[in-house]
Amino acid sequence: MRRVTWTRWLHLFIGTFVLGIWLFISTSHLYVPVLLLGVLGLVPAMRLVEGLQARLLLSPHGYRDASSGITVAPSRTWRDRGRTVLWLELRLGLGLVTGLVAVNGLKVSVDLAVLAAGGSPGPGVLDLPAGSGGGWWYALLVPIPAAGVLAFVVGSGELIAFLARRLLGPSVQERIAALEERTERLLERNRIARELHDSIGHALTLAVMQAGAARAAGSAEFTERALAVVEETGRAALEDLERVLLLLREASPPPGTRPTLADADRLLASLRAAGAPVDAEVTGALSRLPGPVSREGYRILQEALTNVLRHAGPVAVRVRVRACADRLDLEVCNELPGSPTGPGGGSGLRGLRERAALLGGEFSAGPDGGRWRLRAGIPLDGLR
Repeated sequence: MRRVTWTRWLHLFIGTFVLGIWLFISTSHLYVPVLLLGVLGLVPAMRLVEGLQARLLLSPHGYRDASSGITVAPSRTWRDRGRTVLWLELRLGLGLVTGLVAVNGLKVSVDLAVLAAGGSPGPGVLDLPAGSGGGWWYALLVPIPAAGVLAFVVGSGELIAFLARRLLGPSVQERIAALEERTERLLERNRIARELHDSIGHALTLAVMQAGAARAAGSAEFTERALAVVEETGRAALEDLERVLLLLREASPPPGTRPTLADADRLLASLRAAGAPVDAEVTGALSRLPGPVSREGYRILQEALTNVLRHAGPVAVRVRVRACADRLDLEVCNELPGSPTGPGGGSGLRGLRERAALLGGEFSAGPDGGRWRLRAGIPLDGLR
């Protein structure tokens, strides 16, 4: 009693209807419609038409069901055209068989009902001799052919849906293209998640540290400086958030809006404002770094400094940024506190490792002689 059972039956009857039109024109040369369907199957748009029709009538969820396994796209290769031709021929043949079974099965039920009423059915499937009487017991046989027709309709509907998935389904090239598109979407989502984690996480960590330090200091002058740092950091975080939201809305952000290592002074200034002594050494021409390296380098440095504040507090930090002719080296080293000041177990280090790996670089982080040392190296060969 499902809707799709009857829409599949309608789909099969379309083939019977096509043959019926030809038989109305000519009762011979039945190979002509078969050849015509073969020629039509070679037209690229025919696969699109058949895919739409198959989704609409064969899928339980209609033509919008992208998970039906039926492709709605023109033929791109000769293999696609061949599969479309085979589909049209099988659809015609199965539709003809379904039509014959349905018509003759229902005719048998009608003939049995006529016999049960004492009449004589006309020529048909039973082909009884004239004058053959009836009997009330014929009425008991009436539902059997009808039930057989229904069972055949359900089975043939399942068969035509299976054939549609096999013959109108995506080709190998289309499956690869869909997989690549899905991978690109996942990579973009991961990149946006890292952007939010790095920028917003850095701003919130700094704001929390400043608020706690201002409350503990009890100095109006220190509180004013802390509020100024929180304001500046919050403004930068809002800019980052707006840029990420533009990406989520599939709008192209203005070029050059993502921060680069040329803006590293802002990170170091915010760390100093949080009360951490910073020993920074920047060597090389950061402005000449390739855009992807400079942007990812900034995010690595930002996350490293955020982790210092989150897990160690305002401890002494040593920062080394070296831009050489063939690589970029980043190093952040800080004292290890007796007890951590923030929660651990986040995805920060994993995200940093992924950023470095995407550019063919290496990354390491861990305790080193009573200090925590983070290193990242990114080669520049082939990125300029």
